[in-house]
Amino acid sequence: MGELMSEENEQTAARRKKRVQMLKRLIILSNVLLLLVPVGLCIFLMIRLHTVNRNVEELAFQVETLTGEAAAQRDMLQELLENVRTTGYGNSDESNSERGLQDYDTETLEGTGEDKTTAAVHKVYLTFDDGPSIYTEEILDILDTYGVKATFFVVGKEDEASKERLKEIVERGHSLGMHSYSHKYAELYESRESFAEDFVKLRSYLEEVTGVTSSIYRFPGGSSNTVSEIDMHEFVDYLESWDVQFYDWNVASGDGGSRLLSVDELVENSLDGIGERETTIILMHDSAAKPTTVEALPQIIEGILATEDTVILPITEDTQPIQHIHKENND
Repeated sequence: MGELMSEENEQTAARRKKRVQMLKRLIILSNVLLLLVPVGLCIFLMIRLHTVNRNVEELAFQVETLTGEAAAQRDMLQELLENVRTTGYGNSDESNSERGLQDYDTETLEGTGEDKTTAAVHKVYLTFDDGPSIYTEEILDILDTYGVKATFFVVGKEDEASKERLKEIVERGHSLGMHSYSHKYAELYESRESFAEDFVKLRSYLEEVTGVTSSIYRFPGGSSNTVSEIDMHEFVDYLESWDVQFYDWNVASGDGGSRLLSVDELVENSLDGIGERETTIILMHDSAAKPTTVEALPQIIEGILATEDTVILPITEDTQPIQHIHKENND
């Protein structure tokens, strides 16, 4: 009997010892895992940090490259501007105003006397909606390079940079038009009252910032837009009560859509039929989302100026309007 109990005790002790050993192995394994996980995380983070540093270096290099290219383009633009100032521009090395001496009375093109120009002259109006933007000054520089004036239909942007750009538009001799304060179709065209409130707000703001009381307007979406459930003639009548004329367009560059058009597409669209009309109003956009418009602008201007008996003018209150809802007035 004693021997049997002794044997059971030994078996019990053996099982206990085995459990203890298993427990020790589990503890050791747990400790190893607790050590390996942080080490693995550290290695992973070091690899990620290295990758991020490499990406930062690549981005820094790209920024440096782009900065250098931008500086080179500015230098080229400045050089071109100096050449234009000293030699002129055009098919016969004459600027927009200088080349008019042979074909039409340039005195009537200064100010608002454009209606006195000869019947042979094709009048082209470059118009930019939705500004001011980060590209406004660049657009102004290009226009200055070719000695032409344009029309900017602007919206209500009240940050300091936008205020300075609005002043630049006026100071450089371009026409300042209204394109609604909010540019929110649903709110703007909700009622005659909402349109009036928006109009007064924008007109007062522009007058406060630039000193100019604008008398020209472009409806967001054009006068033939399909958003307004109210007859657009009601809004036209309201503008007329303020002696404000509205202007649509008869040529669209195509930069108003969601797809970013190429420079070639914009140039082709903008120059379509220039020489076939007495009056052409080209729709473009001064928007941060439309960089190719700025890139295409020099070619568009050159193409217009290369057209016989054609002049580029800013819209004034005496400009023949292009109006979609008054088609009988269109060319």
